[in-house]
Amino acid sequence: MDSLQSGLLKSFLLHLAIGGFLFVSASFQTPSPTVMKVTLNVPDTEQSEKIVSAIAVDQNAVEEKIAELKQKENAHKAAEEKRIRDLERRAVQARKERESEARRIKTLERQRAAKEEEKRQAEAQAKKARAIEKKQREQAQKAKQETVAAEQAAKAASAKRKAEEDALRKAEQARKRREAQEKRKAEEAEQARQKALEEKMLQEQLAKEQAARSRVRQQQVLTEVEKYQALITQRIQQNLLTDEKMRGKACTVNIRLAFNGLVTSVTSLGGDKLVCDAALRAVRMADTLPVSKEKDVFEKLKNINLTIKPNL
Repeated sequence: MDSLQSGLLKSFLLHLAIGGFLFVSASFQTPSPTVMKVTLNVPDTEQSEKIVSAIAVDQNAVEEKIAELKQKENAHKAAEEKRIRDLERRAVQARKERESEARRIKTLERQRAAKEEEKRQAEAQAKKARAIEKKQREQAQKAKQETVAAEQAAKAASAKRKAEEDALRKAEQARKRREAQEKRKAEEAEQARQKALEEKMLQEQLAKEQAARSRVRQQQVLTEVEKYQALITQRIQQNLLTDEKMRGKACTVNIRLAFNGLVTSVTSLGGDKLVCDAALRAVRMADTLPVSKEKDVFEKLKNINLTIKPNL
């Protein structure tokens, strides 16, 4: 009887040491769980003290690895945020330049319309002036003698010819101005088209970058899910009461978790009955299981299926 009590006391101390190690490991969220091989019924207290010392050494290594991973993650996150800010700044600058170009084109259109109206009014006034001049010329011709009338007619013809030449010269100048304006307008339209094309390419590049970030995040989520699945399995293994009859056997269970890791339900999906009963008891004993605080990771953990195999 004394031997049995001594064996039970040693087993209890050993399980207590293993539970402390698992609790510290889960609190620091190690990237990959370390499964310890434990031999039950240790012969004396001295060996238990050696195991506790080994656990403390392993914990120091875990803390150093966690610090290294956090440093790398923070550096990567800072670089990614800077690159996103640069892309957003470039998109805003392109939009401002496009709006400024649109305003400039509207101003040029208004100026062109004003010049055309000015030209139309000038031509109307010139036409009116020519009509008045013609009427005065006809009245003067009637008052003069035939010779004077002939001279006046010759002078009128010369003046008319000069006026026509001036009109042709002005028309040619106006045509050249119109061609220059049309050419300038075409160049401005081409510049606007090029800017629109550049903006479209920038938007497409931004969309590609966002898709790439989404794929990276999905991979990160999958990695985190695998990590927490291992932690949950480890917690269940900690509470699992095993028997030699379970060797080589397994059971699959479905576990539903609240946002804080509280087990809301656990059901057996099939497997060895002895292992399934032990697994269900282990989950209920755990009460709460490790879950991520990140929403997208938790969404993949709140309803999970796990296959439990006793470590025998």
